[in-house]
Amino acid sequence: MGLMAHRTPAWTEPYVAVLDQLIERHTGWWSASDWLTQFGHDPDRANYPDIYRLFIPPELFGDYDAPGWTANGTEPWGVQMDPVAADGMLFYKGFFLVLLGIRSMIAGDDDRWNQPFEMIRDGDNTFTWTHSQIADHLCRQWLAAPIGCH
Repeated sequence: MGLMAHRTPAWTEPYVAVLDQLIERHTGWWSASDWLTQFGHDPDRANYPDIYRLFIPPELFGDYDAPGWTANGTEPWGVQMDPVAADGMLFYKGFFLVLLGIRSMIAGDDDRWNQPFEMIRDGDNTFTWTHSQIADHLCRQWLAAPIGCH
């Protein structure tokens, strides 16, 4: 999207509109449904099919979560309902920052997403962020754990 916007600047407004829709979808509950519903270790991990052996270290098979199981609430972190603030969910906030960054790059002075907006919007599980706050938070997580945020 960023490359297309640089090559065809006359189409900037439609590109920004598409990015706004992607970003808006990323702020809703369904964007983080796995994080908000997969608590602890996968209760079915002892019953994974043999094809999962391709993805799990042999010595841990049967006692290891499959790739994609987010395991919100595992020790030592506990349950963290905000997918941006969480110690895990690097892929979620990383992809979100890419979307926000591309939009910021091509939208110019329109700084819509650097104004407070709500994430998840599920009653108690509603969290307010800005583009800059997410980037600052991720930076602080990296500085606190140089081997990785999670």
